[in-house]
Amino acid sequence: PLPFDPRRCLRVPSSCSKPRGRALGTAGQPQRGCDHNNEAIRPPASARLVVGGARCYLRSSSSSSGSNMASQSHSLSYVGCNFLRQRLVLSTLSGRPVKIRKIRAKDDNPGLRDFEANFIRLIDKITNGSRIEINQTGTTLYYQPGLLYGGSLEHDCSPNRSIGYYLESLLCLAPFMKHSLRIVLRGVTNDQVDPSVDVLKATALPLLKRFGIDGEELELKITRRGMPPKGGGEVVFVCPVKKAVRPVQFTDPGKIKRIRGVAYSVRVSPQIANRIVDSARSILNKFLPDIYIYTDHLKGTSSGKSPGFGLSLVAETTNGAFLSAELASNPQGEGVAILPEDLGTNCARLLLEEIYRGGCVDSTNQSLVLLLMTLGQQDVSKVLLGTLSPYTIEFLRHLRSYFQVMFKIEMKLSDEERKGGEKVLMTCVGTGFSNLSKTIK
Repeated sequence: PLPFDPRRCLRVPSSCSKPRGRALGTAGQPQRGCDHNNEAIRPPASARLVVGGARCYLRSSSSSSGSNMASQSHSLSYVGCNFLRQRLVLSTLSGRPVKIRKIRAKDDNPGLRDFEANFIRLIDKITNGSRIEINQTGTTLYYQPGLLYGGSLEHDCSPNRSIGYYLESLLCLAPFMKHSLRIVLRGVTNDQVDPSVDVLKATALPLLKRFGIDGEELELKITRRGMPPKGGGEVVFVCPVKKAVRPVQFTDPGKIKRIRGVAYSVRVSPQIANRIVDSARSILNKFLPDIYIYTDHLKGTSSGKSPGFGLSLVAETTNGAFLSAELASNPQGEGVAILPEDLGTNCARLLLEEIYRGGCVDSTNQSLVLLLMTLGQQDVSKVLLGTLSPYTIEFLRHLRSYFQVMFKIEMKLSDEERKGGEKVLMTCVGTGFSNLSKTIK
C-alpha cells in the first residue's frame, strides 16, 4: 500500500471562486465529489480511497444556492414550527446542529413570527459563536450552536408573548454557561398563554435547588409588572453556573400543607385585588386553613403600560413539592370583561385540579425536571409526575433524538381514593453532562 498522504483528502479552500470539493486519487485524477455547478453528487458506497490500510471516504458538502444551509451528518432535521424552543434549547445543550423546514409554509403569512425571531435573537445573545441562517421567506431555519457564554445582558421581549415564554428556556440553559447569567427582560410579565413570572419564581427555582443549582445568586425579581397588549414590565433573572447536576430521587410528594398566592392589579382600582382574594379563599378555606394570598397593587412607573389583573396560586406539600395554577384578565379591548370574583373562583378550581393530578412537579415544570434528570450524573434519577402533558410527551421524543436517553415510564395507580389521579414514575440514567465551559477560579 502507498504511504498516507493527507493532501489526497483536502478540499478546495472556501475562498476559491469555483468550489469543486474534489479529492485527488492515487493517479492524480479527481474522484467523484461536487461538480462545477456546485450541486451535490453522492458517491457510491464503493467510492473510497484505501490508503495505508485506512478507509478515507469522499464526502461532498452540499450547499444551497446563496445561503449555504447544509446540514451535517450529525445534525437533526424537523418540519413545522411546533416546539421551536425545545429544539433550539436541546440543540444548544447537546451541540448538535438543527435544521427546521416548512415553517408555516402554507400559511397566509408564512415563516417565523416576531416572538420566535425575538427568541432566536435571545439565544444568539447568550451564546458565543452560534451560526443562525434563515431564508428570505423565513420558512427554513438552520442553527449551529455555539458556546453558552452568559454574562450581564438585557433583552426586550416581544409583546406577543410573555416573559415566561423566554424565561422557561433560560432556566434550562443558565446553569450550564461559562459565566453566571444576569439578564434583564422587558415585556409582558403576566398573560393568559405562558407561565407567569410569579409561578416560575415559586415553582421552578425550588426545583433547580433540588438538583444542586443553588446559592445566593439564584434570584428572580419583578421590578415592574406589564400586562398585554403593551407590556412595559421588567424582570431580573440571576443564575449561578454549575459544573454538574446531581441525580434526584423524588417519588413521594407528601400532603398539601399550605397555599400561597399573589393577586395583582395594574392600572385598575386597588379594590379589585381584594375581591379576587375573597372569592379564592371562599373555595380554598373548605380544604385548608393555612392560606395566605398577597395583594400586589402597582401604580405609576412600576405598573407598565396596560391595565389588567390576575391571580397566581401555589400549593406546597410537606416534602417540598410545589403545584401551581394561575389566571389573568383579558387584554384591554379583547374579549369579554371578566369579573374579579369569577377569576378568583376559577383559579382556585384550577389549583384543586392540579392537586388532583398530583405528582412531585406540576405540569408547568415537567419538561424542566426531565431535562435536569437527563443531564445529571451517570446515576439513576426517579421523579413521580402527574398525567404527562402533550408538550412533555413531545419533549421526551426530543430528548431521545438529541441525547439518546429513554425513560422508563411506570403507571402508578393510587390505592387510596384521596390520592388523586393516575401518576407516572419516570426513571432514567443521566448522561453525565459536564459544564466544560465553566470558568475555574
